[in-house]
Amino acid sequence: MKAIMVMYDSLRRDLLSVNGGPIPTPNFERLSARTVQFDCSYVGSLPCMPARRELHTGRYNFLHRDWGPIEPFDDSMPQLLKENGIYTHLATDHYHYVEDGGCTYHSRYSSWECYRGQESDTWVADLTPPPAEYSPHLIGTKNMNGTLAAMRRKGGWQNDHNRQRWQTDGDFAMHQTFDNGIDFLQRNGRFDNWFLQIETFDPHEPFTAPQDFDGRYFSPDDPFVPDWPPYAKVDEDEKTVENMRKKYYALTEFCDQQLGRVLDKMDELDLWKDTMLIVNTDHGFFLAEHDWWGKGAAPNYEELVHTPLFIWDPRCPGAAGQRRRALVQTIDLAPTLLDFFGVDIPADMMGKPLAGVIAGDVPVRRHALFGYHGAPVGITDGRWVLLRAVADSTVQMYEYTHMPTHMRAPFSVEEMRSTTLHPGFSFTKGAPVMKIESRVNPRFAKAQAEGEDLLFDLQADPAQQHQLENADKKAELLDAMARLCAENDAPDEVYERFGLKKPER
Repeated sequence: MKAIMVMYDSLRRDLLSVNGGPIPTPNFERLSARTVQFDCSYVGSLPCMPARRELHTGRYNFLHRDWGPIEPFDDSMPQLLKENGIYTHLATDHYHYVEDGGCTYHSRYSSWECYRGQESDTWVADLTPPPAEYSPHLIGTKNMNGTLAAMRRKGGWQNDHNRQRWQTDGDFAMHQTFDNGIDFLQRNGRFDNWFLQIETFDPHEPFTAPQDFDGRYFSPDDPFVPDWPPYAKVDEDEKTVENMRKKYYALTEFCDQQLGRVLDKMDELDLWKDTMLIVNTDHGFFLAEHDWWGKGAAPNYEELVHTPLFIWDPRCPGAAGQRRRALVQTIDLAPTLLDFFGVDIPADMMGKPLAGVIAGDVPVRRHALFGYHGAPVGITDGRWVLLRAVADSTVQMYEYTHMPTHMRAPFSVEEMRSTTLHPGFSFTKGAPVMKIESRVNPRFAKAQAEGEDLLFDLQADPAQQHQLENADKKAELLDAMARLCAENDAPDEVYERFGLKKPER
């Protein structure tokens, strides 16, 4: 058996032409004709590395941890495959894998390659000071506070040096990532027992696309330079908003082209007969919907949490071209791959293998939970969605870990002074863990005002324009939220912070 995963970052399902969106994506349309498309696929933990921990472990990250590495007690899907004779390879340009907060993911694979230069990746070494008014890639100066230090924190000057290395389509990190994956297929496609993960950072911001794609929306004589929206409320004029969306559209068309290269290679090598294909993303992105850019600082509306997911399972050839309504999540992908390869699924994985959903839309769950650590939590049954605000922000959240690192640095000594030893959880395999006071991102925590819950009926209001008052439905979803927290052995402060009644055991 063989399997390929093509994973994007910040890919919006509703904007793809295959789903009636405005972005021409002919290769996603090809993909849809060959696979099962999941209409109710949702994130779990946000954003990047929390989602990837779920991809490895098949369980929610955000109830116990913010951004961080794979833990010593974690069950890692690629590691389990490797230990059971399945060769695993990661081709990626997702630079967070080679920072402190992602430092244990790539080494779970048999082999890996990382292509440099995305976003603020500390790649090109150039000490040339920027001009005093340097801000070519951001909208305005709202993220910079008018200071060079803030610009450097955002990564614009580093990113400018990085992108100067990308002169042709083939120079771009995404193209090189797909080159590596396709080379793996060319050399190894005839062999059995391998898993290939082709994972790109795109279409994550900045929306930097080759001229072949950017030129479909902008004339070289009248370019639109900004391509890096802030995580903030929209206050730009309509023309600027429209142009920023076009920058995202151009980059997504580049993503579509790269997908087509994988589909072409699968055709050429006749891999469809015995190779699973999964095409997915970690989350979406706001492009001025609900008057927001980016993610994190806004409520977790559908544009962010309702994701594209396509799977081809060669054991179910009759399912090609069909759609499924069953509610699925990122946590289901690890058990799906383990099941496909005949590897035992660890008891600690809370996700479910999707073979039954693919074959006959057999449900695997009633509700899906999603959110950021310590910030508003969402729950959906596929029709109704409740975005639960923090009920009591004075409740202290904690990080439970053996790996005290943030995105780009270890926990500070000051943070470590708050450490106590916790006896552990059902999934830590008898090991106690450090319990460290969390520094929850205040903007994320305040994405909804304290106590400001948002309830929507997605069937009647898919754009979430009309908040509803339905006490019975809200109570039902809050009960389900508390039950899922209990099933995932959430710590006591989660119930207190979100005003949930802890179920009796």
